[in-house]
Amino acid sequence: MANLVMFCILAVVILGSAVMCVTTTRIMRAATFMLFVLFGVAGLYFLLDYTYLGAAQISVYAGGVTMIYVFAIQLVNKRTLQGLTERMKGSRVLWGGLLTIIGCATVILVLLKNQFLYAAMAAPDAEVPMKAIGHALVGANRYEYVLPFEFISLFLLACIIGGLVVSRKEK
Repeated sequence: MANLVMFCILAVVILGSAVMCVTTTRIMRAATFMLFVLFGVAGLYFLLDYTYLGAAQISVYAGGVTMIYVFAIQLVNKRTLQGLTERMKGSRVLWGGLLTIIGCATVILVLLKNQFLYAAMAAPDAEVPMKAIGHALVGANRYEYVLPFEFISLFLLACIIGGLVVSRKEK
């Protein structure tokens, strides 16, 4: 019962912070709300007794949000940081909502078509051993994730280099 209460609290924190992250107009507040979302996800890992993943979530993503703070301060002008930004147009909000509904419908259709939900309900007590998760993360065979991880790391490196190039002051 305590796990269910903690899950509900973490779910409310995660969902509330995620909504506030995408709806606020101030970049520092958005980064702070994103930090709350990431801490909430780490709390879910701790709730599932995946302490290593929870600690990695906190250390890696807390560092990442710190980098967002640094880039936000360096790359965004003073007026934007103070909240003097332009408001969104109604048509952009309408298109964003429409695309969100289409995306959610696509995810639900894929879940129902591939029967992921039914398979998850059939074996709720099946526990995946940590060794299997480790092999899946560092393996290079089919359905293993070392190559996508490397591609993402190269993409993030390119983003960091691009941010440094953009933040350079022209003489």
